[in-house]
Amino acid sequence: ALLFFLHGAKLSRAAIVGGLTAWRLHLVILAATFLLFPILGLGFRELGTLILAPSLASGFLFLALLPSTVQSSIAFTSIAGGNVPAAICSASLSNLIGIGLTPLLVAGLMGGAGTIALGKVETIALQLLLPFLLGHLSRPLTAGFVQKHGSLVSFVDRGSILLVVYTAFSAAIVQGLWQDVPAWQVAALVLLSSLLLAIVLLLTRGAARCLGFSRADEIAILFCGSKKSLASGVPMAAILFPAAAVGPVILPLMIFHQIQLLVCAVLARRYARQPLAAQPEQRK
Repeated sequence: ALLFFLHGAKLSRAAIVGGLTAWRLHLVILAATFLLFPILGLGFRELGTLILAPSLASGFLFLALLPSTVQSSIAFTSIAGGNVPAAICSASLSNLIGIGLTPLLVAGLMGGAGTIALGKVETIALQLLLPFLLGHLSRPLTAGFVQKHGSLVSFVDRGSILLVVYTAFSAAIVQGLWQDVPAWQVAALVLLSSLLLAIVLLLTRGAARCLGFSRADEIAILFCGSKKSLASGVPMAAILFPAAAVGPVILPLMIFHQIQLLVCAVLARRYARQPLAAQPEQRK
């Protein structure tokens, strides 16, 4: 709740208005997040069932239905020299839409395991959406403090991710998940997660260039369209699935999240070192 409150307090009205003008960019990112990823997720679930337990294979589809990250998408876009205002707006919009859309996609694509009650959607909205809205409405009182202490948001974001990963792994240990998942299946999860990320990165970059986006917009599309949020995914999984199923379902997400951070950090540094003159001509 604190993380989403601070994100709401950090996002100014000017950033929202300025970011919304880049509607083509947002459509591409949302299409990657909620259309491309789910299609790939269905394929990877079927591929995963050939070598993984069904619950682990379903985890690939669940991670594909989640919204994008906020803090890391913005951070990598900034490091790479991309369109930061558009990234702020798009990543925040992805999370707001995901609060309502992800449960519906889970119900539609994951069968009985994802049957959604209205109360579950309300719980997700109370945990994620309400703090964000309260944070944004509090801007007259909190904007100055948040801008002055920008590292606070980063600290809370990283701390939240650390706690989310810790509690998720702890729950997996308590449930005996690691005893039930052989080492070779963990290795298979790493390989499949790496393959999924590579496909999405190639397709989002290719789409940005084919559609004539500028270099700055291409960077925003690449980093916002290829991420999946662990901070949103774990609480959603805890609400949407039975307690015994949460560990296996989120295991692919936990692995994918770590891989996306490592790979995108390398890509962001590479973009930052690449001379602007070396970029191909692109239309605004």
